[in-house]
Amino acid sequence: MRLPARAGCLGWDRSAFGTPHGAPVRLGASRQVSSESDLATVYVCITCRRANEPDAEPRPGALLAEATARAAQDTGVAVRQVRCLANCTRGPSAAVRANGGSWTYIFGGLDLSGASALIEGARLLAAAPDGIMPWRGRPEPLKRGLIARVPPLDFTEEDQT
Repeated sequence: MRLPARAGCLGWDRSAFGTPHGAPVRLGASRQVSSESDLATVYVCITCRRANEPDAEPRPGALLAEATARAAQDTGVAVRQVRCLANCTRGPSAAVRANGGSWTYIFGGLDLSGASALIEGARLLAAAPDGIMPWRGRPEPLKRGLIARVPPLDFTEEDQT
């Protein structure tokens, strides 16, 4: 069964590498593997494209992933490529989280200039004692492109009454 392709997603039976969803994919050399020593991790959707752009390779999301990996070199921030962040109407998209229980931030409407902004934002988040990326000092692409902020798994709302 073939589902209709959405703006940013490659659909049911296609991928940026010509393999079905769920099949093992060999990622390029630009992928950095996260480890306990990493300050934060940036996940970049490699299947993203803008709704008004033709279906062509390489995808804008894949180009953003490679630019983000280059911007992350020697910063302590890991960059991981993911297939779909389900933000297809506002792609290219990326998610940022710091290791150790921070909130996760999802950004959309990014372009290649967002690569360094993602790394700067990841470093801000990693330095935030409350696990919340500060608004002050946040790069402009991360201010206008914020889609959602997701709490950590162990989050509990404290009663303020």
